[in-house]
Amino acid sequence: MQPSRFALLERVNQPEDLRRLAEDQLPALAQELRAFILDSVSKTGGHLSSNLGSVELSVALHYCYNTPYDRLIWDVGHQSYPHKILTGRREAMLIQTLGKLRQRPGLKFLHVVTKKGQGYRPAEKDPILYHGPSPFKPEVGIIASTAQKPAPPTYTQVFGQWICDMAALDPRLVAITPAMREGSGLVEFESRFPSRYVDVGIAEQHAITLAAGLACEGMKPVVAIYSTFLQRGYDQLIHDVALQNLPVTFAIDRAGLVGADGATHAGAYDIAYLRCLPNMSLLAPSDEDECRQMLYSAFLHEGPAAVRYPRGRGPGVAVRRDLSALPWGKAQIRRAGKGVVLLAFGSMLAPALVAAEALNASVVNMRFIKPLDSVLLRQMANTHEAMVTIEEGSRSAGAGAAVAEALSEMGLVKPIRMMGLPDRFIDQGDVSALLASCGLDAKGIQEQVKQWFAPYLKTIEVETEPSPALKA
Repeated sequence: MQPSRFALLERVNQPEDLRRLAEDQLPALAQELRAFILDSVSKTGGHLSSNLGSVELSVALHYCYNTPYDRLIWDVGHQSYPHKILTGRREAMLIQTLGKLRQRPGLKFLHVVTKKGQGYRPAEKDPILYHGPSPFKPEVGIIASTAQKPAPPTYTQVFGQWICDMAALDPRLVAITPAMREGSGLVEFESRFPSRYVDVGIAEQHAITLAAGLACEGMKPVVAIYSTFLQRGYDQLIHDVALQNLPVTFAIDRAGLVGADGATHAGAYDIAYLRCLPNMSLLAPSDEDECRQMLYSAFLHEGPAAVRYPRGRGPGVAVRRDLSALPWGKAQIRRAGKGVVLLAFGSMLAPALVAAEALNASVVNMRFIKPLDSVLLRQMANTHEAMVTIEEGSRSAGAGAAVAEALSEMGLVKPIRMMGLPDRFIDQGDVSALLASCGLDAKGIQEQVKQWFAPYLKTIEVETEPSPALKA
């Protein structure tokens, strides 16, 4: 830290140091803290707007309470950067308020309204843009891309366009979100269909029960929710939706690894906790267009159905404007090879296809995690020496386990190995690098398959030309 800019902040290495300051020094400390956060996040990327809004709050909490003896609990890290540097929030929080509150006996509840982006004008003006930015120059701000060719849509944007198109076709559609309008891609929907948009706040249980009630009355609710947040409403998912076999569509964003958001937001477990529920269907698109068509297919399904898709962009497949329902529960052969078949779920199709070229393996785009295409599974088992399942989700109790269970029920004995996220929490980082560390990139898949099934691969006659992809 530069002494000229962070003179007070340099003196604060623990909460006790903060409490040694005079109260009239705290506004200057907050100003230094805000500048330090801005400088740091602009270089590394991370959550910015929410942390700028909690600067004065954190300063006040540590000044008034005897931390760490008095415990502070932050639900996630989005507003805890100031706390981690042992400081706080904005001008509207008077030290006096917390001081008086601490002196009151009994249980206390303090509701603090923060302003995202507080103290940095560009972030105040557009807090969503600055919520989790990549590195940028603070003195300039985030500059929109000047590339002539528009970037392909993210999966979130694909969902946002689909739900608007679907709402225009079906007046029964109601969109529900637990405080994730921007993150889930519902900004345009709220503008165009305000009477059919419900934001329940951070109350996932209520979102799911509300969807169940609407479905009971003939509506077609779509719950837009992150994979990690759907866990909070699991009881309601079981008893209010699945038990009654209600036609509720779950658009599950952030399925898989999420990069900078880290372990708290990783969508690692939805496959495991959804596929075990009676009546529940679960779909995983391999590209942007398939995502749109799967959402449409799930919406038409007479029962609960979930479509899980990852954060960010897909492989760049053009999205068709028309809507076409997929054959329910049917997988798709994408490459015909020999010896080993790779059963790829969702985002893992792209690296599986690359790895298969070097291995001359067959590749199946599984599409459905539940119901599985048991007919095609039997065909693949009977025509290959070994099978490998690949998913961007927990390997424990995941899609691979579902395939093994299906083979067992059919009485088929076949060498099978499962690739997925390991049995540990995965920290934040670049998504591509994290997937590679889990062996879920093309190179990792190729190396693992060679290690497991070398005897079968040695008998393969590698073709000089890549085999054409076969579509079911």
